[in-house]
Amino acid sequence: MRIIYHTIIGFAILVALPVIALRAIFSSNFRSDFLKRIFGYKLLKPLNDCIWIHAASVGEVKLGGTLISGLKEKGETRPVILSTFTSTGFDQAKKEGVEHVFRMPPDFLLWINSLLNHLCPAMLILIEAEMWPGLISECNRREIPVLLANGRITQKSFDRYRFFSFIFKWIEKNISFFSMRTKEDADRIISLGVDPKKVAVNGNIKFDALVTGKDISPLEINESNWVVFGSTRPGDEGPVMDAIVKLHQEYPRINFLIAPRHLERLREVKELMVEYEIDFKLHSETLVSENSRLVLLDQLGELNGYYAKACLAFVGGSFNPRFGGQNIIEPASYSLPVVFGRHMKNFEEEARLLIESGGGIQTNSPEELYGVLNQLLADEKKQQSLGKKAWETVITNRGAVNKTIKLITRLAS
Repeated sequence: MRIIYHTIIGFAILVALPVIALRAIFSSNFRSDFLKRIFGYKLLKPLNDCIWIHAASVGEVKLGGTLISGLKEKGETRPVILSTFTSTGFDQAKKEGVEHVFRMPPDFLLWINSLLNHLCPAMLILIEAEMWPGLISECNRREIPVLLANGRITQKSFDRYRFFSFIFKWIEKNISFFSMRTKEDADRIISLGVDPKKVAVNGNIKFDALVTGKDISPLEINESNWVVFGSTRPGDEGPVMDAIVKLHQEYPRINFLIAPRHLERLREVKELMVEYEIDFKLHSETLVSENSRLVLLDQLGELNGYYAKACLAFVGGSFNPRFGGQNIIEPASYSLPVVFGRHMKNFEEEARLLIESGGGIQTNSPEELYGVLNQLLADEKKQQSLGKKAWETVITNRGAVNKTIKLITRLAS
C-alpha cells in the first residue's frame, strides 16, 4: 500500500508541476509560499529526540500551543516542534510565540524522508483529524510512535473512511494510539476496525485552552458593550448585517464586530457591508482613528481581544451544512452567551454541552438571528446568567490536556 500511495502522489505532483511552475513564475506570493512549504523545515536546527506536533490551521494550532504550554509546565525538557499546513496557522503560531515552527511539505517520500532525517523526532502528535498516510507510514517504519490527540471523526468522514476501508486500515495500523474527544468519536473509530485497546476518550483540549490566560470568574467581568460576530463564513454576513441594521438603531450604546474566518474574503465582506450604508471601520484603522460602532476585523489573532470586551457572541459557519460550525468554546470561556446556527457537525459535542447548560443558543434559521440577539440585549440579567452558564460549561469540562500529556509521556519514553 505504501508504494501504491507514493506512486499516486508522485504522479499527481508531476501532473501539477507545469501549473505550479507557471504560478511560481508569475506570482511572487505563490513562489514565496511554495518555497516556505518545501524547504521551511530546513531553517530549523536539528533537534534530535524532539516532540513533533502537527496542526492544520489556526484552531488546531491553538490546541497545539495549549499542549506545548502543558508539557513545559510538567517539566518536559525535550524541544517541542510545531508544524502547520496553512500559512494562517503558521502566522498564528508565530504570533503565539511558538519557538520551533515550520510549514508542512507535501506528503511524499522525497520530502518526508528528508524531514524525518532532519528532525529525528521521539514521537509525532497529530491534532484532531490530521491523518497524513505517507508520514504516518514512514514514522511507523522508523518505530516513531504516532498519537492522534483530541481526535474527532464526523459522520461524513466516517462514511468516507468506511467506503475506502482498505486505505483507513493501512493508516490506522501505523498509529500507536487514538486519544478521542468523545465517546461518539471513539465508537466511530472502533467500528472502523481500530483495536479498542488503542482508543481512549480523554475529552476536548479546547476546554483547557481558556483564552483569557487565567480563570476569570463571570462576576469579575466589567460591563461590556460589543456584540461579536466571529469566524463568519460565506452566507453569514448577509443575515448578520440584516440584524446589525436593526440593532444599530435600537441599542445606541452597543458596538458591533464582524470577523471573517478567512482574511482572503475581506474585500467580498467589505463590498457587502457598504451596500447597507452603515459607517464602519477596519480594525487596523481604529488603531489610529476614532472608534466606530461597526468594525470589520482585518488582522489575524485579534478576535479574542474583542470577545474579552463583548457582552454577546454569534459564531459563524453554522448556517450552511458545508462548513459545519466554528469554535464556540472561545467566546464561552469569556462568559458570553453564544449564538450559533443548526449546522454544527464539526462541533457536535461542544454545541450539545452549551445547549444543555443554557450557555448556548441554537437558531433554526438565519432569519431568527435578529430576534435571538434582540431578546438577549433587552434582558441584561438573562444575558449575564447565560454567560455564566457558558463559562461554567468550559470549566466543568477541562482536564483533557493532563490526560493527553500522560499519554505523550508514556509513548515518547
